[in-house]
Amino acid sequence: MTFVRTVLGDIDPNQMGVTYAHEHLIIDGRPAQMDPEFDLSHVGAMVVEVREAMERGLRSVIDAMPCDAGRNAIKLADVSRQTGLNIVAPTGLHHERWYGPSHWSHRVTLDELGNLFVADIEDGIDANDYSGPVVHRTPHRAGVIKIAGSDGGPSARDSRIFAAAATAHRRTGAPILTHCEAGTGALEQIKLLTDLGVDARHITLSHVDKVVDRAYHREIVSTGAFVEYDQAFRWGDDANGTTRLMRWMVDDHLADRVVLGNDAARRRYYRVFGGSPGLAWLLDIADHMGTPVVPGLAQQLFVDNPARAFAFGEVDR
Repeated sequence: MTFVRTVLGDIDPNQMGVTYAHEHLIIDGRPAQMDPEFDLSHVGAMVVEVREAMERGLRSVIDAMPCDAGRNAIKLADVSRQTGLNIVAPTGLHHERWYGPSHWSHRVTLDELGNLFVADIEDGIDANDYSGPVVHRTPHRAGVIKIAGSDGGPSARDSRIFAAAATAHRRTGAPILTHCEAGTGALEQIKLLTDLGVDARHITLSHVDKVVDRAYHREIVSTGAFVEYDQAFRWGDDANGTTRLMRWMVDDHLADRVVLGNDAARRRYYRVFGGSPGLAWLLDIADHMGTPVVPGLAQQLFVDNPARAFAFGEVDR
């Protein structure tokens, strides 16, 4: 039987309810040291922000900060306990820019890297976030594998990470969430992963709404993969490319492959820190589309699609 793995335990996909597919509720450690804007380490502040969104209907969030890049499973679990929000924590690795050329990820073998991802998923996320030589497993397990591709597709370094992610997926069934730099490289990422034995139905590609190209999005979802749109509040005075893509996907009868998020990875995006638009903003996306909304669209985008995208696949044991 399939399930979704949250930091507080496994749930039935039907229990997810309204779900954001790409957020950053907690960013601790390295990124915050690089830039104070990334400091999302305060549990109490995030509890306030989350409760406001939950009053509007939010029930689940996929967190997208992977290994040794600001992930803190203990703090995510604290937010979950204090609010009742279902939170899915990631394993995986982000771009090299978050780590540098001397990071341990360059020195471990593919098997070792895959084993680290699997251990996060099956045993528990390291309390030290793989930031040093000592590992202390928490009871909070990862429920998604987050990896990043470079502009135009995976680089040589990215490809190693993708290969380890594919291994971890085959062994555990955990879904894969990718970063598409500037929205590009989605098709190359899908090909790499599917060639490594990943069913495209378990792949979700983030930030692709940065590329407002109807044919590109049709081709991505024709593989069976999901697209994750998270740029809706960022267009400013320009025509909103995200809502245009959403209307196209509805018109093309492809909205069943779309999930939504804010990707709010900076303090200036959260109301609790004096920023905007705030975590709850996305729940009004239907109003932001500017056209009559197809009945049931919000249910499809926020509930039905994420329940399929982030459920574990079957594994042959």
